[in-house]
Amino acid sequence: MTETGHQTAGALFQAVQLARLFDDSKTFPDSVPLASPELIRERFNALLDDFVRAHFALPGQGDQSAPAPVAAQADDLASHIDRMWTVLTRDADPIDAPQGSLIPLPDPYVVPGGRFREIYYWDSYFTMQGLVASGRTDLVDGMVRNFAWLIERHGHIPNGNRSYFLSRSQPPMFAFMLQLLEREQGFAAIRPFLPQLEREYSYWMANTPTPHTGRAIPDHRTVRLADGALLNRYWDDRNVPREESFAEDVELFARVAPARQDELYRNIRAGAESGWDFSSRWCGEDGRLESIRTSELIPVDLNCLLYRIERLLGEWLAQLDEARAAEYRHAAERRRAAILKYCWNEEQGWFFDYSWRDGHQTGCWSLAGAFPLYCGLADEAQARRVAQHIGDRFLRPGGVVTTLTDSHEQWDSPNGWAPLQWVTVQGLLDYGHDALAREVATRFVDLADRAYCRTGKLLEKYNVCDMTLDAGGGEYPVQDGFGWTNGVVRAFIARFDLPRHPRHRES
Repeated sequence: MTETGHQTAGALFQAVQLARLFDDSKTFPDSVPLASPELIRERFNALLDDFVRAHFALPGQGDQSAPAPVAAQADDLASHIDRMWTVLTRDADPIDAPQGSLIPLPDPYVVPGGRFREIYYWDSYFTMQGLVASGRTDLVDGMVRNFAWLIERHGHIPNGNRSYFLSRSQPPMFAFMLQLLEREQGFAAIRPFLPQLEREYSYWMANTPTPHTGRAIPDHRTVRLADGALLNRYWDDRNVPREESFAEDVELFARVAPARQDELYRNIRAGAESGWDFSSRWCGEDGRLESIRTSELIPVDLNCLLYRIERLLGEWLAQLDEARAAEYRHAAERRRAAILKYCWNEEQGWFFDYSWRDGHQTGCWSLAGAFPLYCGLADEAQARRVAQHIGDRFLRPGGVVTTLTDSHEQWDSPNGWAPLQWVTVQGLLDYGHDALAREVATRFVDLADRAYCRTGKLLEKYNVCDMTLDAGGGEYPVQDGFGWTNGVVRAFIARFDLPRHPRHRES
C-alpha cells in the first residue's frame, strides 16, 4: 500500500474493513483508487455527513438536549441570573420517548448551558447554591431526587446523565447537596436519602485492597498504601477513547510514546472524573497532556471530600444507628491521619497531591490545597498558612487562579473557575479568615459583572489574571450559560450583600 493509496483515507479504510464488505479482507487493500486520495476523502465525508443527518436528530432538532435560548439581558446581574434558571431548566424526561444516549431523569433539572445539554454531577452542587439564593428550592429538591434515583438505578452518580458517562463519576458532592437541603428544610428532608448516600460511598470504596506492607496496592478507586493507610484516586472503568472527545483522544494517543500508551485513555477519563479536565496537576514534570497520570495520584481534594462524607454520615446516622455512625467516624479519623501524613507539607505550608507510584508529593501548587479548609480537616495553624498562600500566591484581580502553572490547559493559570472560588471562600470563612474570603468573592463577582456588561453572558470560566481578556485553553470554546457560575455569583451576591447593579456598563 502506498502513501497515496488507502492509508490517506484511514476512516474510510477502517469502515470498509470492519464492515466486512468483501469475503477476503485482502480485497480492498489490493484495489486501485479511481480518484485522488483528497477527492475520495472529501466525497466519503460528504456521504457520511448526509447519512448521519438523515438517520439522527442532532442536538437542537426538537429535543431537550438543544442549546438553551438566551435570556434577555437584565438591568442587574442578580436579576439576570434569576431569569436564567428558567432558561437552563429541563423538564422531567419522558421515559418512553427516544433518548439516544440521554439517561432520562424523573424530575426537572438545571443544565450548565452551551454544549453541556445534560446535568453534570459536581456542577449541580454549585448551581444549587445560586438556586437557593434565588428562592428556587423547588429545583434543588428535584435535582436531589434525580441524583438519588441515579444512585438507585446505577449504583453511583455518573459524570452526567448520558450512557457514555456511566463508567465514571465526578467529585462526590451528593452529601454536600444533602447538607444544603438540611440547612433549608431540616433533617427530615434528607433522612430518606441516607441509604443512597451510603451506597454512593460504597461505590468509591469498592474493591478495597487488603492490608499490605512494603508497597502501595491500587484497585479501581482505592489505594492501599505501604503502611496500610487507605486513600482514594480518580478512575474510570474503561480504557478507550471518550465518546464525547473521541477524535481528540485518538490524536493524543498518536502523539504519546509507546511506553505511555497502555493506560492513556484511562488516565484521560480519570482526569474527566476529577472535574479538572485538564490540568498540569495530572501530568508529569513537563506539564504536558501527553504525560497525564491521573490514576497514579492520590488527590487531596477527593480525599478531603470523602473525609467530609464520612463525618457527615457519622453525624446523621448517629440519630438512627449509633454503631454504623461510629464506623464512619472512625473511617474519617483514619483518613484524616493519612491525608495529613501524605499530602500536608509542613515546610511549604500547603496540601499537595501524592504519587503512590513514586512515593512523594507532586509539588504542584493548585487550589486542591484549599479543600482541607472547605472540608474542615485542617487545624488552625495549617489553615493560617494555607490562607496566607491563597492571598500571596493565588489571589488575582478577578479572584483566585486554579494553579500557578500556565500550561494552556483550561484548569491552569490564568483561568479561574466558579467551584474553586466557592470552595476557597467557604473554607476561609469556616476558619475565620473573613476579610480574605470577602476579597476573593468580591473580585470574582466584579469579574463576572465586567464580562456580563461586555458580552451579556455569564461564562463557564474566566481569565482571573487579566480582566480584559477571555479565558482560554481546553478542548472546546468557552461556554456561556452557565450553571455553576450563575450559582456561585448569585450566592456570593447574597452572602456578602454585594451590589446587584453592574458597575461597569459602558455608556
